[in-house]
Amino acid sequence: MGEHADKNAPGSEATDATQAIVPGGSVSTYQNSDNTDEPKPKPRRSVDWKAVKDQVVGLLAGIVRWLGLIFALILVLHIVFVIGEANAENSIVSWAADWSDGLALGFHDLFQPSDPKLSVLVNYGIAAIFWLVASSIAARIIRRVGGVTV
Repeated sequence: MGEHADKNAPGSEATDATQAIVPGGSVSTYQNSDNTDEPKPKPRRSVDWKAVKDQVVGLLAGIVRWLGLIFALILVLHIVFVIGEANAENSIVSWAADWSDGLALGFHDLFQPSDPKLSVLVNYGIAAIFWLVASSIAARIIRRVGGVTV
């Protein structure tokens, strides 16, 4: 029994498996040849720049789609308020009317029927459809230029 050196004895040349707690709380096991308790640094990971670019392009396209949807919803909300004869002095109704005037672009007086409710329905409805179609096309262009295939 005296012939075998103890692996954990000071000065022994045998390597031992050491466990170290690395940042994040996980335990890493590695072979430590100098018997120190210092954790071995993790190797640097390479960055997959194509995946990062795809994520950024996808995020940007998603933001464009969501903006188009929100703009269309504001216009539809204004249409509902006008047709339902909501109180124009209400802050929500006035907010929707203010925003929809800007979002309607040139569509707010495209058609001029004699009924004002029908005018709002047609003109602001066309503007809402415009925002949905335009944001969809813009998102596809962003994905295509960014090289992301969907």
